[in-house]
Amino acid sequence: MKNGSAATRGSLHASVAAPTIALLRTASLATAAQQEIERLILGGELAPGAKLTEAVLSNRLGISRGPIREAFRGLTEAGLVRLEKNRGVYVRDIALEEAVEIYDLRAVMDELVGRRLAVSITAAEIKALKNIVDRMQQAAKASNADAYHLLNLEFHDALVGYTQNRKLAAIYRKLVKELALFRRRNLNARAALSRSVLEHRRILKAIASRDAQHAARVMYDHVMESKRRMLAGENAER
Repeated sequence: MKNGSAATRGSLHASVAAPTIALLRTASLATAAQQEIERLILGGELAPGAKLTEAVLSNRLGISRGPIREAFRGLTEAGLVRLEKNRGVYVRDIALEEAVEIYDLRAVMDELVGRRLAVSITAAEIKALKNIVDRMQQAAKASNADAYHLLNLEFHDALVGYTQNRKLAAIYRKLVKELALFRRRNLNARAALSRSVLEHRRILKAIASRDAQHAARVMYDHVMESKRRMLAGENAER
């Protein structure tokens, strides 16, 4: 009887554990799929307006369609894709008006980031940021806009991460990723890349100076200058 009870308990344990493991595997695959699709979008391989299909991405990533479907949900919440009923999933194409709103909001948030980091940043963090800017300069010299764009995202992501304010970081990262869908086209010219490198070195220098007011102003001005370049580029295309 005891053996039967033990067997029953083992059977019940197995029946409970198996779905849990399967669920964890699915969740893990969905997270990995979301990260990879996000990388393809932010890296420019999947352009704004491109249609995403479960079958194609399933073959490309070597996983089943279930995790891809879950990844689409996460990417929708992140603001990188849009779901159109009965039509499919598409990489979002940010309108000019929305981009302007994001720039204005980002400027205020960057101002806060600069003010905080000027007080709290460590020598190790400054060194890590300098390394990113050095790589940005190398990408600019090679006129590699794609590599530069990803390093630019890495730089600002590191800045907001160093504030150790999780709520700020979550909101900021969502805005930055949405804006990335729009602003890639404004970082293609070599001159624009070189100017951007100088601005990022200025940011680093301002934060390292420990002058909170100055760092806040430099970071605010950086976003406003990016916005100005964006609007100039849009007007030139018309």
